[in-house]
Amino acid sequence: MGSHSSHPLSEQLPEPTTPAGRDGLAALLADPGRAVVALDFDGTIAPIVPDPDRARAHPDAVPVLARLAPVLRAVVIVTGRPAEVAARYGGFAGAEGLEHLVVLGAYGAERWDAATGEVTAPPPPPGVEAVRAELPGVLEKAGAPEGTWTEDKGRAVAVHTRRAADPQGAFELLREPLTELAGKHGLAVEPGRFVLELRPPGMDKGAALTDFLHETDAGSVLYGGDDLGDLAAYDAVDRLRGRGLPGLLVCSGSEEVTALAERADLVVDGPGGVVGLLGRLADALAA
Repeated sequence: MGSHSSHPLSEQLPEPTTPAGRDGLAALLADPGRAVVALDFDGTIAPIVPDPDRARAHPDAVPVLARLAPVLRAVVIVTGRPAEVAARYGGFAGAEGLEHLVVLGAYGAERWDAATGEVTAPPPPPGVEAVRAELPGVLEKAGAPEGTWTEDKGRAVAVHTRRAADPQGAFELLREPLTELAGKHGLAVEPGRFVLELRPPGMDKGAALTDFLHETDAGSVLYGGDDLGDLAAYDAVDRLRGRGLPGLLVCSGSEEVTALAERADLVVDGPGGVVGLLGRLADALAA
């Protein structure tokens, strides 16, 4: 399966730069009914904005996903956000054609199904409440600069430095005290784009994605992400490729993070590029 050139319209799809990526795309085109398209939310289908509460999916994302979802095994959004929040900010609830869409929120701890509109989730993990209570004092003692702010994700707490005068300086200043606080309560710190997230260990996108692919008996997977938290999903796809499941790794490129671009089979220009790629994929599958 080293080539997908026999497929109509495949010339309109960009060519992955690796043999494994080309195999992944070929498998998806050959048998879309067993393919899963898995996507991060922020920075991948929703542009990064200074206030995460104002993040919304790219305007073309829902129409494109509504074209893709009915012909695929599933479309799954894998995000650190609460599942219901991602579903709301994505505009997925009640959208026609998205019955096969699932949101795995809180790194897979929560699940929202478009078919039912319901969220299923176990109780919040211990440790998060203690961190939530102690965090203001830790930030004050560390001298967190103006513009630093916290986001309560329910099952995790995130400290953002994007609005600080020196976002990277604030990030570095807070990394050690937040790592210490997390460790004290059995949590881990996950760094991202000017954000440090304190969350239970073992919660990651790779585990969530792997479980979902097994559950759906996927025959191939496309995973798109943009940030360091997506590396676990990249690792999972690499492992699954080693076991014979074709996969395509897509990077929503940005100047802030280059670690994914170095490992991706295909790099596109931000959320607009991701949505454009998915649109071309929908065109090819409709031909």
